[in-house]
Amino acid sequence: MSSLKDRMIRAAKLDASLYEEVEADTEAMGQAIKVVVLSSVAAGLGTITRGGFAGVIPSILLGTIFALISWFVWAYLTYFIGTKLLSEAQTKTDLGELLRTIGFSSSPGLIRVLGVIPGLTGLVFFVASIWMLMAMVIAVKQALDFQSTLRASGVVLIGAIVQGLILALLFSILGSPATA
Repeated sequence: MSSLKDRMIRAAKLDASLYEEVEADTEAMGQAIKVVVLSSVAAGLGTITRGGFAGVIPSILLGTIFALISWFVWAYLTYFIGTKLLSEAQTKTDLGELLRTIGFSSSPGLIRVLGVIPGLTGLVFFVASIWMLMAMVIAVKQALDFQSTLRASGVVLIGAIVQGLILALLFSILGSPATA
């Protein structure tokens, strides 16, 4: 089993073989959870300049819980879209494989900690988001055994839209995190 640090570096380098490796490694679920948590903590720390230090701990805790729930929902949506709506003949996966690969696609999110640098928060978060989406496309392509990167991109895009609609509905019902 590869070390978590090595796997995260390879995931951030968009190494397709890493995503194949964690797809097959049923013992990597704990590592995938750690990646999602670390990425979320980095995001919380990266926003210290916006909310001040007093709000960091609650922000990190809520952000981590939200990240874990979002990760699971995103994996389930990806599973459904990729296996039922846009599958290819060779597509074969399970939810665990998607959870592991998508979890590791959060690795580039660690750079969000650099958001603490005054004036760079927005840029850092934008770059991290694009990088994480690129990693997710590779993760989805490998986990779903797609030949087409375009198809994997479509699965990710559709999943993002559906998840965005779900979040918008929840926030309209429960109120946004800023007002709750």
